[in-house]
Amino acid sequence: MTWFTFITGYLMTWWLTLFMTLPLWVAPSQPGEPGHQAGAPRRPLLGRKLALNTVLAAIVWLVIYLLIRRTWAHFRGPYSL
Repeated sequence: MTWFTFITGYLMTWWLTLFMTLPLWVAPSQPGEPGHQAGAPRRPLLGRKLALNTVLAAIVWLVIYLLIRRTWAHFRGPYSL
C-alpha cells in the first residue's frame, strides 16, 4: 500500500464517518428565533463533531488497514502474495 493509497483511503473513511457524526447532539432551534430557520440546529457543535469524526475515522481506517495488510481481506488473485 503506497502513501497515496493510505491517505486516500483515510480521507474517504473520514468523509463517510462524517455523515455518521453530524446528527449527534442536534437540538432544533426555537420557533420564531430571529435569523434561524425552523429546522436548523440551535448549536451545531461542529468542532466537537469534527474532532470525534477524526478519531472515529482513524479507528475505522486502522481496522480496514489491518484487514488488508494481514490478508484477511485482499484484492489480489488467490495465489499472489
